Amino acid sequence: MGLALVGNQLRIGITGKCLTGMVQHPVRRRLLPNMKQIETLQEKLHFLQEFLELHSPTKIEEIEDLVKQITAVANEAEDIINSHVVDQLRQEYEDKTEDNSRAQVVDGLCENKMEMEFSFCQDLDKVIEKIDSIKEQLLLTMVKVEGKAVQEQQPPIVSVRAGSSTLPSRGKSTGVVGFDERLIQIKELLTRDQLNLQIIPIVGMGGIGKTTLARFVFEDKYVVEKFDKRVWFTISQEYSVHEILIGVLHDIGVAGDLKNKTLAELKLQLHQELFGRRYLIVMDDLWSTNGWDDFKSSFPNYRNGSRVMVTTRLNDVAASLSSQNTYTMDFQDEDNSWNLLCE
Repeated sequence: MGLALVGNQLRIGITGKCLTGMVQHPVRRRLLPNMKQIETLQEKLHFLQEFLELHSPTKIEEIEDLVKQITAVANEAEDIINSHVVDQLRQEYEDKTEDNSRAQVVDGLCENKMEMEFSFCQDLDKVIEKIDSIKEQLLLTMVKVEGKAVQEQQPPIVSVRAGSSTLPSRGKSTGVVGFDERLIQIKELLTRDQLNLQIIPIVGMGGIGKTTLARFVFEDKYVVEKFDKRVWFTISQEYSVHEILIGVLHDIGVAGDLKNKTLAELKLQLHQELFGRRYLIVMDDLWSTNGWDDFKSSFPNYRNGSRVMVTTRLNDVAASLSSQNTYTMDFQDEDNSWNLLCE
């Protein structure tokens, strides 16, 4: 599969270079009626090429059929463009050599040229539609692959409850004994030597301090040093996946206007930004598993110690995300609760 992967990368890369050459060549550029359409095709093929480069052979085996489709579309795009250029050159040559009046030559040339350009644009539109369809299928497949990997690779660790750990704190102390213990326990879950992507739900009733605890951990000096990328976003009961993804991408340094990108493009772009980096994601105030399903495809699972921490008040949501790593928050005593509130 490794050789097939390299071959497909080369095929798409060669097609991309051919398109670039056509765009830059003055004669061929003149023969291509819609340069914006060509540029769109270039961008989409480049996106697919990057996708193949970012995923290991083991992952590609899960999407072998889609890889073949990508290669076929790349070949089709190149064939359509080459055929159009050849047809245009042949038509121009034939019109110039025909023994007709100048008016007839001009009329025939214009009519044939319009027909060929219309057919060419239609064919390219179909190719672009195929690419968009493949991108959507890639996203859906990655959701299944990543979700399956997370479920199968969770280690057999007992659910953690407050008061069960005696590890020393590595970061800032809150001065609240019970809360400091909780910080230690969550930091243990985040930083232990488990390479697979771990999902860590923090569950408890509203107002008990889940978000405060998660924020303290998120900003802890040791945690900051441990992870290459840290992302925090709030879900709540009503949310816009599109707006959240744009905000997250901007937060991690992606510049430019992202509003016109589709959900699939935004999700895969976030996946690419996180790929190869040890990241910490905090999803605050999750009310249903739908919220998790909306974003999980963007979280790569490549055995580098990445973590996703989720706060929720619903036990069934926490249980559906992780049966081993759930951290259940109980009430603190009155003095500790007041001190925490003062923080």
